[in-house]
Amino acid sequence: MATANQAFIFLAFFTITSSLCFAFDPSPLQDFCVADLTSQVLMNGFVCKNPTTVQAEDFFLSGFNKPAKKMNPLGINIAGATVAQLPGMNTLGLSLIRIDYAPGGVNPPHTHPRASEIIIVLEGTIYAGFVSSSPNDTLYSKVLSAGDVFVFPQGLTHFNMNYGHSKAVALAAFNSQNPGAIIAGNNVFGSTPQISDVLLAKAFQLSKETVDKLQAKTWPVFGTSKPLISDVLLAKAFQLSKETVGIL
Repeated sequence: MATANQAFIFLAFFTITSSLCFAFDPSPLQDFCVADLTSQVLMNGFVCKNPTTVQAEDFFLSGFNKPAKKMNPLGINIAGATVAQLPGMNTLGLSLIRIDYAPGGVNPPHTHPRASEIIIVLEGTIYAGFVSSSPNDTLYSKVLSAGDVFVFPQGLTHFNMNYGHSKAVALAAFNSQNPGAIIAGNNVFGSTPQISDVLLAKAFQLSKETVDKLQAKTWPVFGTSKPLISDVLLAKAFQLSKETVGIL
C-alpha cells in the first residue's frame, strides 16, 4: 500500500510540475468565453459572459485605420485590440496593437514576460531590434520598411523607433491575451518605492547625482549590447544626453 501511495504522490507531483514548465495561455474549453468586464470575481483572465447574452459586437472592433491624434513624450501612441476593447478575445491567447510614431518617436527598450511579438510595418521606416540574454548580450536589429516583418522572442529586451523623417505606423501581435510589459527605464528608475540610488549608481556605473535626476523624472506610461543599440534611441528612452549614453 505504501508503495502505491508513493507512486501516486510522485505522479501527482510530476503532473503538476510538468504543467508549470509549459507557461502559455491555456487552450479554451468551449467555443468562446467572452469576457464579462463588469464581474467582481478575480481569476486568471476574465469570467465568461452568459453565452445567451453574447453578440457579434463582442468579437468586433473598428477604428484601427485611424491615425493617433496624440503622442506620448517619447513620440508614440499605442492603440490596443485586447480583451479590454474586444471581450471576445478572452481565452484565445491573442492580442494586437497599433503603434503610431511621430518622426523620431521611440518605443523604448522593454520586455514582454508572457509573449513573443511579431511586428509588421504599414507605413514609414522603423529601426527595430532585440538583445539576447546575458552573458552574450548580442544585438539583432534591422531597418524595416513598409511590408517588412520582424519577430521579438518572448522575454527578451527589444525596441523600435521611427527611423525616417515622416510619421510611421506598425501593427504588432502577441501570442497571449495579456503579454505584460516591463519598460526598462520605468521599471528601474521609476519604481515605487524607489530602488536605492547607491545600488543603481554602482549597477549602472553612474554618479549618484545622475541616478537621483533620473529617479526625479516623470517616466512615460505605456546592459550593453554588441553591437551597440542606437545612442539616439537610448538617450530618448532613458532621458539622458547622447554624451552620457556614450560614456555608458
